[in-house]
Amino acid sequence: MSLPVTDVQRDLIDLVRRFVSTEIVPLEYELDPDESELSAPVLERLTTKTKQMGLYNIDVPEEFGGAGLDTVTRTLLAMEMSQHRAGLYAPCYAAFGQPDMGQLYDGTDEQKERYLYPVLRAEKKSFFALTEPSGGSDPARAIQTRAKRDGSDWIINGNKTFISGADTADFGLVFARTGDQESGRSGITCFIVDADTPGFTVRRVIHTLRSGHCPTELTFEDVRVPAAAVLGEVGQGFALATERLTKNRIPYAAGCLGVAMKAHRMAVEYAGTRSVFGSTLAEHEGIQWMLVDNEIDLRSATLITLDAAERADSGQPFRTEVALAKIVATEAAGRVVDRAIQIHGGYGVTKDLPLERWYRELRIRRIGEGSTETQKMIVSRDLLRGRYRGLLDR
Repeated sequence: MSLPVTDVQRDLIDLVRRFVSTEIVPLEYELDPDESELSAPVLERLTTKTKQMGLYNIDVPEEFGGAGLDTVTRTLLAMEMSQHRAGLYAPCYAAFGQPDMGQLYDGTDEQKERYLYPVLRAEKKSFFALTEPSGGSDPARAIQTRAKRDGSDWIINGNKTFISGADTADFGLVFARTGDQESGRSGITCFIVDADTPGFTVRRVIHTLRSGHCPTELTFEDVRVPAAAVLGEVGQGFALATERLTKNRIPYAAGCLGVAMKAHRMAVEYAGTRSVFGSTLAEHEGIQWMLVDNEIDLRSATLITLDAAERADSGQPFRTEVALAKIVATEAAGRVVDRAIQIHGGYGVTKDLPLERWYRELRIRRIGEGSTETQKMIVSRDLLRGRYRGLLDR
């Protein structure tokens, strides 16, 4: 497999790398170790710079005013943008734009004007409400939230859980069952729900290993929305969700690798300077092997992730490759950071270094966006059904 970096990609990588090292990392010396947001004036200053770089709204297609990057380039930049303390869940503190709410690209002109463009201008915040208390790995069958017609309106009742950003959002995409339980995926519809709609409540914040931004639990009690709130077609909400979720797992995996790359470099540097028992850590075989294991994990996971990105850009089926990337990147990154902490000893678990935050947040990554076990189910299905083509079969 050959995935060379082009001159243009190299220039962009260098540009983002300098931005992280000169603009983001220095800021974090003054922030709380678990901070995930910047003050409005500081963020405005940074977004002005990214706009000048031509990289604001980095995930957005050109037709909507974004950078319009291909998936491989976006993956390479995701590895760079995450290489700072808050980088796993707040890469560059949104200086390159808010997370992509790509489902809105399929909205009506009215929906785009009211929701999509304000999000792209950072005037509104949104949330994505798919997971429920009944389960998240198999949402097609787990969704119990229901929407029933009432004249030209819809009335939504149900609960959502582990929803990021709902406590500060202006609206959200809410997936509810509009068909019977047996209809499965074809019975799910996506609705745009304004946060001030009567009956919608952020019931509680769920405290997790992440100390910065925690997910929320939502309640919908007779939430009435008009027919114009349906995003896409009735009964096609699940396809709307999974199409973009699958592709978004590629930069998700890349962000994990970026953090692990930084942790690995920190470990190599520390091992070469830290003296124990009359020699540096780097002179001890046990440390050397840990560093080699890190290198193996990073190289293999990076190639698998870039292969998934290349498949996505080529127009070929890439579901299995994305599942493999999500498995390998999240699992490998966790191992790399764990070894980096071990090499740093007591310093590794202090908040003086970003390692302990990455360690906590990477543990979540093995569950979020489809757990490791769910991704393995996807790969095994494709293998056993003859849908998967190996690298040498293409």
